[in-house]
Amino acid sequence: MPQRRDYINAELPILGELEKVFDVASPMVVFDIGACEGEDSIRYARLFKNAQVYAFEPLPKNIEIVKQNIANYKADRVTLVPQAFSDSIGVATFHVSSGVPKGQPAGEDWDYGNKSSSLLPPDELLKRHDWLKFNEAIEVKTDTIQHFCAERKIDAVDFIHMDVQGAELMVLNGAGPFMENIKAIWMEVGDASFYKNQPLRLDVERYMQEHGFWLYKSEINPVDKAGDQFYLNSKYYPRPGMLKRAMNSLKGLLKGGK
Repeated sequence: MPQRRDYINAELPILGELEKVFDVASPMVVFDIGACEGEDSIRYARLFKNAQVYAFEPLPKNIEIVKQNIANYKADRVTLVPQAFSDSIGVATFHVSSGVPKGQPAGEDWDYGNKSSSLLPPDELLKRHDWLKFNEAIEVKTDTIQHFCAERKIDAVDFIHMDVQGAELMVLNGAGPFMENIKAIWMEVGDASFYKNQPLRLDVERYMQEHGFWLYKSEINPVDKAGDQFYLNSKYYPRPGMLKRAMNSLKGLLKGGK
């Protein structure tokens, strides 16, 4: 059965990509949005040696576990922020998931059921996982990326890991003009409506393209109809061939002006 220490010590799924994109020894700002129990926040703090990692998590039970994990793993550069990100500042209903798959009893430091909680109510997710329960809805504090960064005087975010169970565009809409100051985003997307009013993968891809991001890597499981995508902001990381095309266009303009 899974154990937290094994997960934390395991290699990140996009380690190679992160090492190509970033100088892992440089000062960085990393957001882990939907941090759950904080394991990925700790992993990013280990990889990015001089990064300030913010772990955003609104579920009270998880918040206590994140605090304990930060202490246990001496993750001094991880800052817990007990809130959800959305497209508005205030309070919102948070749908809390729970449960254990049949034949897979949870270990003493692993929770299967708490990883599907969302600002959106469940939809097809309940049909796919009959063991998953949503017996509780609570009120949680929400903020926007734009407001949070302004308050903390954060000029740019180098990397965002976002796992918000269908609320991706709610979170990104809350960035407003600050989207142009986000350099890279790794997030979960789906081809099925696991949550009510969830944007699907094509909606996310369209949104990201409209905001100047290009798809660097996509891992969608056709059976599960879900997976992860890694986007880069073309302002900081021009798409391969983009610079060459721009130079050719400039040469054409200069030649035409003679």
